[in-house]
Amino acid sequence: MKPPTTRAVRAYLPFATGGLQSLLQYRSMFVITGMTAAAGAAVTVFLWRAVYADTPADGGPGGFTLTGITTYLLVAQVLQVLHTNRVDDEVAAEVYRGDVAVMLVRPVSYPLVRFFASLPVVAANAVLVAVPVLVLFALLVPLTVPRPGDVALFALSTVFSVLIAFCVNLLTGMTGFVTTNTWGVRMVKQSVVAFFAGQLVPIALMPQPLAALARWLPFRGMVDGPLTLLLGRYDGAAEALQVLVQQVGWVLGLGAVCAVLWRAALGRLEVLGG
Repeated sequence: MKPPTTRAVRAYLPFATGGLQSLLQYRSMFVITGMTAAAGAAVTVFLWRAVYADTPADGGPGGFTLTGITTYLLVAQVLQVLHTNRVDDEVAAEVYRGDVAVMLVRPVSYPLVRFFASLPVVAANAVLVAVPVLVLFALLVPLTVPRPGDVALFALSTVFSVLIAFCVNLLTGMTGFVTTNTWGVRMVKQSVVAFFAGQLVPIALMPQPLAALARWLPFRGMVDGPLTLLLGRYDGAAEALQVLVQQVGWVLGLGAVCAVLWRAALGRLEVLGG
């Protein structure tokens, strides 16, 4: 996907506004999302707190302390909420209905349309779901207090993680051009991402072959990478920079793949539609 210029961005702002207006029509969705996220976080956090209950102060498996593993898994759930941008669902639905063909006559890029339309979803999930869940658990269990510099690195890394998630979801939705139903693809994607991103099990606790694979997949940049920076689990500035560079590389690489496959999808639409 070619980044839009400042002037071109204005052409996509109405799509972001439209996405926000659509969200306001389904406000109850945030209540359900919040309850689901809180329930998932509770199961994960309290299960792993039981595992690490007798961990020594200097750390247990994977180098995590009790508060460290709690913070890791809680924020992992929060990041997962930010990655739920509905792009995969909406792209697949528009392909099935044929609505995507309308974009062929508009002077805009469909992937960028979907990106700007997803921004209100991410922002609303952050404010209305992620922050309340984080505050709730901060009142229930002790968490690690990160250093200010690590918080800044985490914030930047989170932006890249959201971009990676957008590309992954866009690619998942685009499978609708070649399949009759993307439900199975989306379920597989969710499972693969949750595991290899370190959301279910921190990568530091995986067997070495799996951990090595996970560290080189793009999904690490969605959860484990940002949390490595937040918790200060890196050795010096060089390693912190490596996490960010790897994320940027995957954003650019996946963006290029999205652009190539979208052009291929356009050719398929033109052939099938005459």
